[in-house]
Amino acid sequence: MDNTSAKQRKNTFWNELLHPQKSVVFRTRGGMDKAFLLIVLALVAFGSVMIFSAGYVYAEKRFGDSFYFVKRQFIYALIGVLVMILLSNIDYNIMKRFALPVYVAAAVLLLLVLVPGVGVTAKGATRWLAIGPISFQPSEVAKFAVVLMMASYISFNEKRMHKFTYGILIPAMLIGAICVLTVLEHHMSGTIIIFLIGASMIFIGGADPRWLGAIGGAFGAGALGIILFTDYTKDRIDAWLHPESDLLGKGWQPYQSLLAIGSGGLLGVGLGNSYQKHLWLPEPQNDFIFAVVCEELGLIGALLLAALFFLLIRQGFIIARRAPDTFSSVLCAGLTAKVGIQAILNIAVVTASIPTTGISLPFFSYGGSALVMQLAEMGIILSISRYTRTRKL
Repeated sequence: MDNTSAKQRKNTFWNELLHPQKSVVFRTRGGMDKAFLLIVLALVAFGSVMIFSAGYVYAEKRFGDSFYFVKRQFIYALIGVLVMILLSNIDYNIMKRFALPVYVAAAVLLLLVLVPGVGVTAKGATRWLAIGPISFQPSEVAKFAVVLMMASYISFNEKRMHKFTYGILIPAMLIGAICVLTVLEHHMSGTIIIFLIGASMIFIGGADPRWLGAIGGAFGAGALGIILFTDYTKDRIDAWLHPESDLLGKGWQPYQSLLAIGSGGLLGVGLGNSYQKHLWLPEPQNDFIFAVVCEELGLIGALLLAALFFLLIRQGFIIARRAPDTFSSVLCAGLTAKVGIQAILNIAVVTASIPTTGISLPFFSYGGSALVMQLAEMGIILSISRYTRTRKL
């Protein structure tokens, strides 16, 4: 494209996405944030140990191999770490040009799940797509797509974010479109997480908190309506409030989870010695792995896990604060918030603080594609950590 045609391009957000401009900040490149890297590796190692401990009984029963889950998770962890290191050495600015394509791709993948015969049904829900032997949830891609899209949008409109149109209306439409698609999948947990990620980024971007509160209230009212008038979610609310009334149905999992947590006490029953994982707690290597941590390692182990997540989130926001430009700062903050929101909600579900829903614990719950995605996102944060703000042009 010649200079004349380039000047004739309208200066719109969409053109910025398709033709990102150079950063307006001088950056200095150095080494990655070693503290953040060590925390991530500690979480992956801790999670791998707990996947084996929590899942070997179920793996032996179902697959005839007690190492089934941990072997597969180890392979995905190795792939994820390699991807993380690769992305940590790539300039994060490259990500900006992929914001719109990734967002559109995520929407298309969510739509494909709704096509009969294309979406894969598992555990009573149709939320997966399969490519050969690999299955994944498009909602995981959608979470990243929302973070990347909002970071690009906010960086382009940072001086207009205080206005309703730019700070609330347009972002709400971008986030709402993805939320609608996840609602159509009956994926309430994914919808809630995507909304919270988007709302946190709008807040970080400088939108008026009053309007943000109004949007949050509207979303909450809509979610409440879906819960009250949808049998699927209403049954989960009833099981949460009175798990003992349906012990052989939807109340079974939260009830067994509380038994596991209560059995752990201060120091736990010992690594590998959980009783509830012996086919009492359904698939303990997945969403309810935190219950096994509490049972085997006790309150001390639970606090250690919480401390690692706290340190990760704290260090992530420190990197975001030191980032050289708005795009990198908001992107880093959004990816960090994504991990924090998901970890908090998972622990809340396992402890029966909120109704049971399918929310995995980052770096701990079994799932290869999700782990690779999470480590890739950590690689982007590490890439941002290599750069520091110096002075404006």
